[in-house]
Amino acid sequence: MKETKEKVNKESEVIEEQEAKSNEEQVNEVENEEKEDDADESSEPILEEQLGEAKDKYLRLYSEFENFRRRTSKEKLDLISTANKDLMSDLIPVLDDFERAMSASESSKDIKALREGMVLIQNKLNKSLENRGLKKMEVKKGDEFDDEKHEAITQIPSEKDLEGKIVDVVEPGYTLGDSIVRFAKVVVGAKQ
Repeated sequence: MKETKEKVNKESEVIEEQEAKSNEEQVNEVENEEKEDDADESSEPILEEQLGEAKDKYLRLYSEFENFRRRTSKEKLDLISTANKDLMSDLIPVLDDFERAMSASESSKDIKALREGMVLIQNKLNKSLENRGLKKMEVKKGDEFDDEKHEAITQIPSEKDLEGKIVDVVEPGYTLGDSIVRFAKVVVGAKQ
């Protein structure tokens, strides 16, 4: 979302700069024409007409830009709210499943059945999140520590072959598209 906001802001700034340059060029042209026509007083009504046209063009461009800016910010807000709405509608069935599981756990004494139900709910939640682009990082014991993807919580003495490598994964990391949502929290083997 931040990237989208930054892109829209940058695009707006570029458009504003281009319009400002265009307006300055028009004003400079009118001023140059006025200077040339000062010598010839008979062309004064023509200059006033051109100045009026330039002012009219400027006001139209300015109002068009303001309309564009309002429209894009409204579209941006709509896009953000729609994205959240779609995600929430995907998560509501998972919430319903949890409520049913909690009701069933009060009267049931079969632990295996409860566990199977929880596994099904977890799989449904994982599938909903994966459909939205959230992926779990594949991190396991013995992988090289990469500070671009991992967050080292602590270092512990380890075997020679695990020095500087991941000894344990405390929390998995997640990515959304190409960006990291949460770094994998790991324990790293200390060098001796």
